Amino acid sequence: MNPNFHCEFGRNIRVGNHFYANYDCTILDGAPVTIGDHVLFGPKVGLYTSNHLFDPLERQLGGCIAKPIVVGDGCWLAANVTVLPGVTIGAGTIIGAGSVVTHDIPARVIAAGNPCEVLREITAADKTGFAGHDMI
Repeated sequence: MNPNFHCEFGRNIRVGNHFYANYDCTILDGAPVTIGDHVLFGPKVGLYTSNHLFDPLERQLGGCIAKPIVVGDGCWLAANVTVLPGVTIGAGTIIGAGSVVTHDIPARVIAAGNPCEVLREITAADKTGFAGHDMI
């Protein structure tokens, strides 16, 4: 994990093996955050489990609600991705740079946008033959 990691509590974050977060990652963990194995975060990724209440008086009183976030095994969240409360991102999925993820995204897809939407599935045609020791 690169510098400038910020979290709200820390005790509600569960991270799998071989997780990498680039610079300026923020996780507000008012509810559980689960990050799978072999997950990559680009710079300035934010996972936010909490949201303020909509009623102005309740908001002034400090009211908020928190819902869990799950990022499945093998996901890549590119730079400046924002994940909002209650979202599950399925295993192997790629979320494009600058996306705002407001709802669940299935496994093995490429999704992007604000709001984030599925663009296409990841298929065998996406393989490059990279063997892990050479740069492409």
